[in-house]
Amino acid sequence: MAAITLKDINKRYGDGFHAVKDVSLDIADGEFVILVGPSGCGKSTLLRMIVGLEDITSGELRIGDERVNEKAPRDRNLSMVFQNYALYPHLTVYENIAFPLRLAKTPDKEVDERVRRASDLLELDEHLDRKPANLSGGQRQRVAMGRAIVREAQAFLFDEPLSNLDAKLRGQMRTEISRLQKRLGITTVYVTHDQVEAMTLGDRVVVLRRGVVQQVDSPRELYENPVNLFVAGFIGSPPMNFISATVVGDQLHTPFGEWTLPASRSADLSGREVVLLGARPEAFEDASVVSDTVRDHGVTFDATIDVIEWLGNEQYAYVPYEAPEDIRARLAELERELDSEALRTQLVVALDASSRVPEGRPAKLWLDLRRVHVFDPESGDNLTVKAMSARGERVVDAGAATAAPAGEAAAETGETPTVP
Repeated sequence: MAAITLKDINKRYGDGFHAVKDVSLDIADGEFVILVGPSGCGKSTLLRMIVGLEDITSGELRIGDERVNEKAPRDRNLSMVFQNYALYPHLTVYENIAFPLRLAKTPDKEVDERVRRASDLLELDEHLDRKPANLSGGQRQRVAMGRAIVREAQAFLFDEPLSNLDAKLRGQMRTEISRLQKRLGITTVYVTHDQVEAMTLGDRVVVLRRGVVQQVDSPRELYENPVNLFVAGFIGSPPMNFISATVVGDQLHTPFGEWTLPASRSADLSGREVVLLGARPEAFEDASVVSDTVRDHGVTFDATIDVIEWLGNEQYAYVPYEAPEDIRARLAELERELDSEALRTQLVVALDASSRVPEGRPAKLWLDLRRVHVFDPESGDNLTVKAMSARGERVVDAGAATAAPAGEAAAETGETPTVP
């Protein structure tokens, strides 16, 4: 096992495309780190640079205490599990797992010991004599993982390993990968575009946008305190709601009334005329089911619900609202980048399953103001998180990663990324 250190890593292709921009990241020995972001954000390119399948244009990559920029993939002692499993169809499960050991001319006795140890760990003993064509998708994935395990590498690298599986099997394999990583305690870097995988698997998550690191934090911190609009819109399903608000003194005039945020959620609004308020769907509730003990921490407002989706344990209500043209354009731009339609000018509200609010008629909803964020619609910065950091109310993961400085990366992304 070993730590992995990336310092000012860049990747430029021959046509001038800048795929990865000044990424610095410290991955601790035994840590499980997720690289996540929309398609084309550079996450797979970054993973391939770590393993050596892509050249590093500039910067330094260290595995343990050793610089490996110029080392071939076979000399980096890393195990990679691919999206398509990359199994040999003519070989049995046993020989697929043993393949890297055969290449290394490992003695037969040691090969057998390692293969059977990995097989027992992955519950593949009864399938060792079968061919890949006779296995399910989940079993093939476990064979690919077994081949990675027997190498006794310094780190595991996963490139969207579950994307070919159905939803139920993905859930099962997520659990297996998490248990396996904890049992082995091996450094793991895992690429995915699925935020459920990102939120459930990683010790820390790295959110990338157009090759630039936006935020590195624990899944909980990413969800509760996203540093900008991009992270807030990408993390969470449904994503965070964004509500346009006009600043009048210390009041925020929204399409749903005039709100005053509590001191704990205050932000520097000086010189600002319009902001975006962000609130997760679960920060809302049917006002009729809110208990008196928490009611005063929020605000009740009238809204007309367009559609209700009942899911059994909860339900989602959709509330369209009018917003200024520039705000609609800003959210539409973010929607396109995230390949999502959920950021349009509507609220997605999570309601208790017992709620009986009607569709197509006015209803009273409640919002917990203690869970509201204030965003600058121009830069995308989370002004609430900035104010919390300035007050020392938030533990900052200092040195975990650095985003590209304002300038080239900022010009290309259209906003200055912020990593606390």
